[in-house]
Amino acid sequence: MPHTLAEKILLAHIEADDVRPGDVVMVRCDVVMANDVSGPVAFRAMEKMGATRVFDPSRVVMVADHFMPAKDARSAELQRRLKEWSDEQGVTFYGQGRGGIEHTLLCEEGWVVPGSVIAGGDSHTCTYGALAAFGTGLGSTDIAHCLAFGEFWQAVPSTIQIEFAGEKGRFVSGKDLILAVIGELGVGGGTNAALEFVGEGAEALSIDERLAVANMAVEAGAETGFFPADDKAAEYLEGRTDRSWAPERSDPDAEFARSLRIDLDELSPLVALPHLPGNVVPVTDVTGMKIDQVYIGNCSNGTMTDLRQTAEILRGHTVHRDCRMIVVPATQRIYREAMKEGLLDIFVEAGAMVSTPTCGACFGGGMGVLGRGERALTTTNRNFKGRMGSPEAEVCLANAYVAAAAAVAGEIVDPAEVLARVSA
Repeated sequence: MPHTLAEKILLAHIEADDVRPGDVVMVRCDVVMANDVSGPVAFRAMEKMGATRVFDPSRVVMVADHFMPAKDARSAELQRRLKEWSDEQGVTFYGQGRGGIEHTLLCEEGWVVPGSVIAGGDSHTCTYGALAAFGTGLGSTDIAHCLAFGEFWQAVPSTIQIEFAGEKGRFVSGKDLILAVIGELGVGGGTNAALEFVGEGAEALSIDERLAVANMAVEAGAETGFFPADDKAAEYLEGRTDRSWAPERSDPDAEFARSLRIDLDELSPLVALPHLPGNVVPVTDVTGMKIDQVYIGNCSNGTMTDLRQTAEILRGHTVHRDCRMIVVPATQRIYREAMKEGLLDIFVEAGAMVSTPTCGACFGGGMGVLGRGERALTTTNRNFKGRMGSPEAEVCLANAYVAAAAAVAGEIVDPAEVLARVSA
């Protein structure tokens, strides 16, 4: 029987010979991940189950990133609990100054390989689909069961195949591709489905940009999002892992719930306006919109690609006097690489603040929350009301080029306009 990529991965992790969308199956985990928010809740649920040990310490990872560095006594207690539990269980723990933002970090550290299943205590676990893995976010009770038994219940998703056709233009990035998808599907259009990204445009994307695309599959309501594994994935994983894997993709005659084509030749930089990631318009429709804060970073767009795009715009410019700017490299390794390339100096010279890797500002947990009446333009993945602080603030989403250009202008502008000021 023909199968989609999602079905093939699940079949390799269950006790069944066949699956179809809607089937409910028990799935074995290759990796279980939680953080300083989801972890302590899962530990309490695990204790209520009467479970005292994890199923396999070598396959459990804890990452302190949401309230890191701790913003108050309560968040400091979460950090302490996460580390003590990790030490007791003998699992891998990435703490302050030793890791970074979980989803970028796990890919970087070789925990994710094509065909694997990752259960994560965070909704953006779908990011691992950039490397053709089935990553899905679970609630803390389900994570507790995964920690104890190494498995979870999963409804087999249907698959929506997204074809990226053509070649993306100047100032268009992976962020724009996924915003275009969400704009077409809507924030609930992928419910009970996996998104599979194919086509010449998908194959041309770097792993950094695939991370940005896969990361926001959940914003369309999808279970996860995939890129089939290819030579770029193999090159990325070289030296990062010794786990074996084989490239896999959907069968040509597999059944898809829907097919969608995005013509990259016609795609311009996009902006998601408040208060939904699907409220998408071309950047040219909102030029002149005042911006109080620009935030570049998070698990979707804190990679070297994003930082280089930011530096390209900021070089020779300063942040507008009425705007503030925060740049957050996603991991310590990215932070150091950006330092070696001189990117951090460009950011600081321009008047931006460079932060340690943290999820803080993205979800309003610290390090740059918004006040009443303020508007931010960010490279993050959500712009819900109150997401980054005050419920009377506004959050707009865009790629790093557009965000950096807004920081210079103090308002949303076409990035080409900012670069033209230097050449002139």
